[in-house]
Amino acid sequence: MLNMSTDKVCYIVVKAREFDVKEAPEGMYDGSDAADDGFAAVLEDTPDDPVLEELTSFLGDLNVDEMEQLLALTWLGRGDYTVDDWQDALAQAREVRDETAPQYLLGIPLLADYLEDGLSRFGLTCQDFEMGHL
Repeated sequence: MLNMSTDKVCYIVVKAREFDVKEAPEGMYDGSDAADDGFAAVLEDTPDDPVLEELTSFLGDLNVDEMEQLLALTWLGRGDYTVDDWQDALAQAREVRDETAPQYLLGIPLLADYLEDGLSRFGLTCQDFEMGHL
């Protein structure tokens, strides 16, 4: 059973979705209207992106058990494990979790989808969280 706050998972889902809509800046706006460039810059994926910084900080502040749960939940949502294999997923997370786990998670393009799918396998959802925070 998931022993991590659903609100924490849902916060990561919301922030990961915010980050995922960003676009790479290189050459994307060549030939565009100059007035659009300032607006489009908000969507650029840059190293000092505040959403990335916030998400990275949040993931870094998770305790060991929460990080293991988050890794296992990601793999569950990705289809690597089933709910019946939850303990195996947690065991695998314990073996591989280290200080690079936040970067590993941020490198997964569909992280938000996988986390939501993982939650749904436990009968949980982010719907109430998103309604209250968007």
